[in-house]
Amino acid sequence: MTLTSPPSAPLTLADALARGPYQAYTYAYPHKTAYRPLDPPVPLRGAWARERQDNLFLYLHVPFCEMRCGFCNLFTTVNAPRTLEEAYLDAVVRQARVIRGALGEGARFSRAALGGGTPTFLRPADLERVFDLFGTTFGVDPHAVPTSVETSPATATPDRLAVLASRGVDRVSIGVQSFVGSEVHSVGRAQDGAQVSRALDAIRASGVRTLNIDLIYGLAHQTPDTWRQSLETALTWQPEELFLYPLYVRPLTGIGRLGRSWDDERLDLYRLGRDFLLARGYVQTSMRRFQRAGLTLPGEPEYTCQLDGMVGLGCGARSYAGELHYSSEYAVGRVGVRDIITDFVARPDEAFAHATHGFRLGGDERRRRYLLQSLLHASGLNLAAYRAVFGTDAREDWPQLRALQEAGLATLSGDTLTLTPGGLEQSDAIGPWLYSDAVRGLSEAFEWR
Repeated sequence: MTLTSPPSAPLTLADALARGPYQAYTYAYPHKTAYRPLDPPVPLRGAWARERQDNLFLYLHVPFCEMRCGFCNLFTTVNAPRTLEEAYLDAVVRQARVIRGALGEGARFSRAALGGGTPTFLRPADLERVFDLFGTTFGVDPHAVPTSVETSPATATPDRLAVLASRGVDRVSIGVQSFVGSEVHSVGRAQDGAQVSRALDAIRASGVRTLNIDLIYGLAHQTPDTWRQSLETALTWQPEELFLYPLYVRPLTGIGRLGRSWDDERLDLYRLGRDFLLARGYVQTSMRRFQRAGLTLPGEPEYTCQLDGMVGLGCGARSYAGELHYSSEYAVGRVGVRDIITDFVARPDEAFAHATHGFRLGGDERRRRYLLQSLLHASGLNLAAYRAVFGTDAREDWPQLRALQEAGLATLSGDTLTLTPGGLEQSDAIGPWLYSDAVRGLSEAFEWR
């Protein structure tokens, strides 16, 4: 079914902001909680035949971790038996062959990533197998296209990192979250400072060009002083990027029953972290992402997230085939995740030829996605580019943009509308404010499992 809605927000901007600055992280639109069973299932060959395939993103989801953090709502499981890992990779290989057959001969990939979960939970030989799959099935060589891999302090070992470096991976992202023991222990992480240091040293020694460190603010026991301590410690390794994430409490996560509210505290810590990094030569590209200035980093690929497609491998991975976004079922709880993985590895090849869960984006939703993914980035919404794609004026399609300007949260310079620093820090309120009624309703009605 196609779900559309009029291009108007159900709340005034003032009402939306009054709900607090931390409502939802809009990293993709719509979120998988808005996906529903597709009846009947959609043949992938037909879905992809109608869409551009010259700038695709190849993504593999590895749903395994050595531990489950208290804040985590990702599709992942812990302590999986080795037999399940092997069966999962076998299923991914079968799925990849089917998907490649559904794509056109001219399919070209401009970017690749391994996420999770923790991709480096896989053994070195398994990582080699993954990169062999990327090359032989999709023609993706990480030496030629930007490729990112997520890791953890416990799994960023020299042998695994050697595989990534030799295969051409140019970015490793490590979830440290905090360099203060009491803070990470409060969310169920067992890491210690020595382990984190060894992992970061190993990443630097591997020769991988770009290091990203994830940190979280709003943790229990965290103070401005300890937050600054984590930031200062992170800079010891001179990371090319840092992501600063606010702590969110979500259903079925380990700390989801605490019922805490700490908007002011998180906003103060965000501003401290932002100002700290800006003063030390970092450039802010979104509410969360900070990149070192003055470095020769890999150029931005041709891939444009607002328009181009994504091919997802593995359960938990989403795919974007133009108007159709699809993935496996979504779960957070231990039983739900294991059931979905078990179903995935048991599927016959022909079952991978159809999308079974997803969301069809009509014209309004496609424009809304473009708006959100442009506006929430520091580069902003280019009105001429929007007009070239959709043939309409974004300011007429989205009268809410005027409210952002009038509130001092956005500014128009030439043909580009960008959020001000005050607007950027409200990204997690502005994003949900711009969701459609249909997407908002589906996400709110999602049954967590």
